[in-house]
Amino acid sequence: MVPNPKFKQVFVLSTAMLSFISFWKAASVVLCDFGSSAYYAGGIAMRAFGPAFPWFILGVMLFSGLMLGVYTESCTLFVRGGVYVVVREAMGKVMAKLSVSALVFDYALTGPISAVTAGLYLGGLLSNLLPLLHVNWHVPDRAFAVVFALLVTGYFWRENIRGIEESADNNFKIIVFVSGVAVLLLGWSGLTLWHRGFTLPPLKPVFTPEALGWTVHFPWLKAVGLVGVVMAFGHSILALSGLETLAQVYREIEDPKVQNLKKAVVSIFVFSVLFTGLLTFIAALIIPPDLVAGKYAENLLSGLALELDGPYLGRLAMQVLVVISGALMLVGAVNTSFVGANGVLNRVAEDGILHDWFRHLHRKYGTTYRIVNLIAVIQVLIILASGGDIFLLGEAYAFGVLASMSFNTFSMIILRFKRREEEREWKFPLNFRAGGVEVPVGLSLVLLILLSATGMNLLTKKIATIGGLVFTAVFYTVFYVSERLNEKKAQLYKPDEDNDEKLNLRSEADIHKVVPELTGARRILVPVRNPNNLVHLASVLETVDDETTDIIVLSAKIAKGIQSGAETMSDEDKEVFSAVVLLAEKYGKTVKPIFVFSNDPFYSMAQVAQAAGADEIVMGVSGSTGAEVQLERLAMAWGMLKKPGETGKPVLAKVVWEGRQMTFQLS
Repeated sequence: MVPNPKFKQVFVLSTAMLSFISFWKAASVVLCDFGSSAYYAGGIAMRAFGPAFPWFILGVMLFSGLMLGVYTESCTLFVRGGVYVVVREAMGKVMAKLSVSALVFDYALTGPISAVTAGLYLGGLLSNLLPLLHVNWHVPDRAFAVVFALLVTGYFWRENIRGIEESADNNFKIIVFVSGVAVLLLGWSGLTLWHRGFTLPPLKPVFTPEALGWTVHFPWLKAVGLVGVVMAFGHSILALSGLETLAQVYREIEDPKVQNLKKAVVSIFVFSVLFTGLLTFIAALIIPPDLVAGKYAENLLSGLALELDGPYLGRLAMQVLVVISGALMLVGAVNTSFVGANGVLNRVAEDGILHDWFRHLHRKYGTTYRIVNLIAVIQVLIILASGGDIFLLGEAYAFGVLASMSFNTFSMIILRFKRREEEREWKFPLNFRAGGVEVPVGLSLVLLILLSATGMNLLTKKIATIGGLVFTAVFYTVFYVSERLNEKKAQLYKPDEDNDEKLNLRSEADIHKVVPELTGARRILVPVRNPNNLVHLASVLETVDDETTDIIVLSAKIAKGIQSGAETMSDEDKEVFSAVVLLAEKYGKTVKPIFVFSNDPFYSMAQVAQAAGADEIVMGVSGSTGAEVQLERLAMAWGMLKKPGETGKPVLAKVVWEGRQMTFQLS
């Protein structure tokens, strides 16, 4: 008796259908967060240690090249990177929980410092525009900034509840606009310097009492020489905010993945040196130090625009462009803080260290709204507690930035020894062999710089140290308790809980409902069954251009006597698609994952291939039957599904395994 080839339902996993992006779009996503520090880092550094600030901001931007190298190696080692995954693999879950606690502190401050800065820039602009409009109202800078920050935070809280995501296209447009404004500002600044001349700022930092922190109680720890350099570097390190975004966006970079990652890193480095480093330096050359410390302390680039040579209205127009560009980047960074923190907390929840209560999905929008609520409440409290003091926010922000980078770098050093035999597609340079062991000297030097700055920051930043340690301890406790509760809950787990929704499964009644979503000129069907046997899928991902070809990944589960409504994906089925997603991310190719319940897998292959108009069917070899039998069974199913007298286009069927393949022409 011929099995019934039809199946009741087709499940499409939308979580796996990634839209991969070019290197410049990936770079723009990172820069919308990383580049936003240009608008506040200089003013904060000036308040900490005086007119020497531009040298150290420029130095931090040059140091960013080294940190980008560290993140490049970690990304190529872990497609789904990020400090949590790297630290977990290197030092275990305890240290990973500590690292992600510090990272959440980083994200928690990204929103407030960005929103408050945007408010300060807008407030400064209004102070100049309102008199021209004959409006007699003094804009209270910090109060205005706090109200604006609360409104922006509320807006993105609501949007993230509804399911907003970062758009690479929008970020790219923002960076293009910001780049145009930066080029205009640099050109005008160059003319001003040529006309006025300039004197280089002093190299020696002179620290204010609030920037010395607890070191005032240690007379032997003089803020001069190397100690002073490290101290000033620590006060400038917040300009490196946003590098963790590179680890989050790497999975979406298109093929060739590593080469495009390197191009993105170079683009980020060049932009940051020219935008944050050079503009900050030029601002110090043009604006008198007393104005940098006073009038323009909280909106440095606005001050640069207003202090250029030329008519006032022209300079005011330049300020308008600077404020618009800054607002776009800074407000975008607020959204990044929500998206990033939500993503990180959902990621750790997958490892069982965050209670499922936090992951409860919104009834209408399907988002983890409780995590979003938590992020919003923390950010609102930080905004109110700071009172719009950008220096206070910046000092605290440096804690999370340094902790995240230090954990990541230390873990990469450990993994050099822990995974010595593992091939790396890129290594941080300066490695030496001693006694048959490779010593990562380059990574060690980077770690030494980070730890020196971290130690000095702990001594010089009272509120940041206390706040950061308390926040980290609280979140670590939440993770620890959640992990214990989840371990107990595992014994009471109910198999019929609705976990499919978290996988974003979409059910269709028939394969023909899915076919219109296939837009490629060519179509390849890749059946999968074993997560450890995906050599055939890898061969397709290596060679196929997914811009012109749809890659349909099919998993068919045998279900004799299917009963409608009784089908659910098992953990084994989910493991298959998890492996598929990871492989697709590794190669930077988009796949169309489909899951069906069927009487016979070969009939499923034939039916989906015929309905989709596939040009090829690429199977992995089955150890139990062998390649020849697989092709015979597929050919039989193919023939039995065809209508009498029907002629169709020839379809190439392949069975692929290590170093070999067998083919057969279906017609």
